Amino acid sequence: MREHIILVDSEKCIGCSMCQRDCPENNISITNKKAVIKSQSCMKCGHCVAVCPKAAVSITGFDEPPIEIENPTILNPKQLLSAIQTRRTIRQFKNQPVEPEVITQIIEAGRWTPSGHNAQDVSYIVLRDNMERYEKIAVRLFRKLLPIVKLVNPSVKKAVIDDHFFFKKAPVAIMILSKSEINASLAASNMELMAQAHGLGVLYSGLFSRAVYLSKKLQKALQLTHKDRVVTTLVLGYPNVNYRRTAQKDAAVIRNL
Repeated sequence: MREHIILVDSEKCIGCSMCQRDCPENNISITNKKAVIKSQSCMKCGHCVAVCPKAAVSITGFDEPPIEIENPTILNPKQLLSAIQTRRTIRQFKNQPVEPEVITQIIEAGRWTPSGHNAQDVSYIVLRDNMERYEKIAVRLFRKLLPIVKLVNPSVKKAVIDDHFFFKKAPVAIMILSKSEINASLAASNMELMAQAHGLGVLYSGLFSRAVYLSKKLQKALQLTHKDRVVTTLVLGYPNVNYRRTAQKDAAVIRNL
């Protein structure tokens, strides 16, 4: 991450203390009716920037300014729940490319996802042109491992590892990397919703992420360093299957205390 410095324009600041009250780290004081940043070592969450009614607070080091919120977006609860309920894991994809601008917007959904302590430690690798090469390495590895896995895990006895076992002939996959499994998973969830909004189907290929972990050859092909951790891989494409109803789910286990 770049260096970010919090600045307060004393001419604009009216000393309303809204930034002070909203700061999660108690890093702002009001002195002589002006906001003062106590330390630059905070997590730079940006709440002070977002809440200031006079735009007196800013943070340096970003490529783009904050987005002004004139009319807050309110999602339709029924439509959102319906989208979640009708979402299915897709393993049949059309032979149709995903537009670059759609991929960009999907990654934007991940980029704007909150992260623990504002770590912003999630990165992405987009696979398109050389997917077959990477999948071939992973398939060879899993075919070698399958006989051993079948001995210890009876549930995979019927498993067949074909040439398209990981990507299912999809046109694109996005690997999501982070030191934090939680941060990467949160980003992936929002990315999936964005993909669904564009009419795409998504497969979480956890097995490909596992193959990357196990294969030095695959790590080298993907230009990964020893610090890179692939948490999950989203396989994306336009669905070649239509579902007529939802899959049933067990009732939620809830304890009210």
